[in-house]
Amino acid sequence: MSIIRALLVDDYADFIESASQFLSTVPEIQVVGRASSGEEALQAVDRLHPDLVLMDLAMPGMSGLEATRRIKEQTGAPRVVIITLYNNRGYRVAALAAGADGFMSKAEFGEDLVPLLRDLFGGQGWSQIVS
Repeated sequence: MSIIRALLVDDYADFIESASQFLSTVPEIQVVGRASSGEEALQAVDRLHPDLVLMDLAMPGMSGLEATRRIKEQTGAPRVVIITLYNNRGYRVAALAAGADGFMSKAEFGEDLVPLLRDLFGGQGWSQIVS
């Protein structure tokens, strides 16, 4: 079974900490880095080569949408899931247009992340995960 290397990107430190704690309970995921802006996310992707980026939508400076677009332009880009407080159709459409592989609200994170990742990484041992 492969381990999914994840990068967490959010300008809200409490969410990063909560997400890290939650992901530590999922054996198939290893958090390999954290970033607090779109600019830091681009640098971290280049440095860490994660399989997955969990990206906040709204951040100061470069937005999560712009960072996602730039990440997805790269050869061998990781999967990117936008995670945001702003759960509406317009943002979902914008996230997909930027190249995101998934979208969810922060309120859905604990319940919906593992099933979404099972779909995105189905060929890498995720069939063993029980949601």
